[in-house]
Amino acid sequence: MKTIKLPVQVEAELKKVSEVAGYLWQREWAERNAGNISMNLTSYFSKEEVQGIGTEIPFEFPKGAAGFVIYITGTGCYLRDLVDKLEEASCILYINEDATAYSVIWGGKRENFGPTCELISHASIHLFNSIHHPENLAVVHTHPLELICMSHHELFDNEEELNRQIWMMCPEVKVFVPKGIHCTPYALSSTAALAEVTMEAFKTRNVSLWEKHGATATAPDVMKAWDFLDVANKGAKMLMMCWAAGFQPAGLSNDQLTELEQFT
Repeated sequence: MKTIKLPVQVEAELKKVSEVAGYLWQREWAERNAGNISMNLTSYFSKEEVQGIGTEIPFEFPKGAAGFVIYITGTGCYLRDLVDKLEEASCILYINEDATAYSVIWGGKRENFGPTCELISHASIHLFNSIHHPENLAVVHTHPLELICMSHHELFDNEEELNRQIWMMCPEVKVFVPKGIHCTPYALSSTAALAEVTMEAFKTRNVSLWEKHGATATAPDVMKAWDFLDVANKGAKMLMMCWAAGFQPAGLSNDQLTELEQFT
């Protein structure tokens, strides 16, 4: 039976996945089987290496995703298991040349394993990135507590003001999440509609805050995607701490925020 040997570069990226998954669990951002992670690994493999491994499973992908090689977490899998059970809780899959099926070429060793139900969203975002932001290879979706709370607040209906109030809480948020947070309207999980609104978000912002659900970031690797989410959520948390203490924070002024743009 044909098997595949992972390039050292891919092994290094998978190590980052394990590390980030541990952070998400520690933060209580990945309850039970919440959240999913993927990475476009197409550039690390030749067609000859990935074709003919495993059994093809029918699935309708966007046509442009034909030939993609994607690392992705499994449906029903717990992100905490990625720390030490990576091959059981996730896989690398190859999308066939017609974009009508995929085959698992690495991992997926858990009984009845299947890729996350958000597979269509991840594949669509990777296709979008390959066209518009080819440097962005990783996608991380998780449930940051304070950001989710913000998606239930009236500020969610005013994206510019939501970003201003989160940016003003500390300089690092403006510097390290310079494009800010997109207030992404509600769409049902596991649907093409959710993929569409998320791709729309990444046209202008670093983070897509899914209304009443969670947040998603894309970046060159999973560690940088984690950083977007971590820093954005810190701003939201600090803002809510001030509200909980009973006062509206003064925050950085608009002039001070503009001054910080030299560091972005």
